Amino acid sequence: MLALRDMNETQLAIALSSVPTMITVLIGILINNSRLSDLRASIDQRFNAVDRRFDNLQAEMNRRFDDSRDIWRSELHRVEEVLDARLKHMEEH
Repeated sequence: MLALRDMNETQLAIALSSVPTMITVLIGILINNSRLSDLRASIDQRFNAVDRRFDNLQAEMNRRFDDSRDIWRSELHRVEEVLDARLKHMEEH
């Protein structure tokens, strides 16, 4: 009976001595979770900034293509008018 009591006291001592370790591990897990949440927020912020830059670049490219298309149309219209004038001049002679 004495050996069983010593064994229970030993188990209790081991269990009680492991409580600070478990608390330390729990605190470490919570801190790591917090740091991972911060990292996730930072990554999301950077991806959003990159998305905005791509959106701005796409809008700028669309504007430039529209400007180029307008220039081509005006130039082709001018060429068409010149050719019409020459053709009319040739028809008159």
